[in-house]
Amino acid sequence: QVQLAESGGGLVQPGGSLRLSCSISRPHLDRYDIGWFRQAPGKEREGVSCVTFRHAKYYADTVKDRFTISRDDAKKMVYLQMDNLKPEDTAVYYCAIDRRIFSSTECSLEDLTRYDYWGQGTQVSVSS
Repeated sequence: QVQLAESGGGLVQPGGSLRLSCSISRPHLDRYDIGWFRQAPGKEREGVSCVTFRHAKYYADTVKDRFTISRDDAKKMVYLQMDNLKPEDTAVYYCAIDRRIFSSTECSLEDLTRYDYWGQGTQVSVSS
C-alpha cells in the first residue's frame, strides 16, 4: 500500500515562510510525477506545483516566484518551500503521486484524476 505523509504546516504571518515535506512509500519513486495541491475552506482542491520524474517543475500562476518544489528520490521525499506567504495561501496542502510511470507529458495541476495516491494533508494558515 502506497502511503504519503505531509508535514511542516503551521501558522505564519504574512510575508513569512514555511517548508512542507512529503514522505512517499512508493517503490521506484523516480519513475513518477508528484504534485502539491491545496484546498481552502469552501473551495475546490487546486494544483499548486508539480515535478516530473525528469525533475521539470511547474507552478500555478498564484504561487510562481514564491514557491519552490523539489524532490529527493533517494530519500523518497518531496518538498514545497513557500516564501512570502499571503493570507490567500491559507489552505490544507496535499501531496499526491501520478498513477503513470515515465509519463511523456507535463505533470498536471488541473487534472487531479491523474493522481492515484494522496496524503492526509497539512494545514497552512497565514494570518497576522
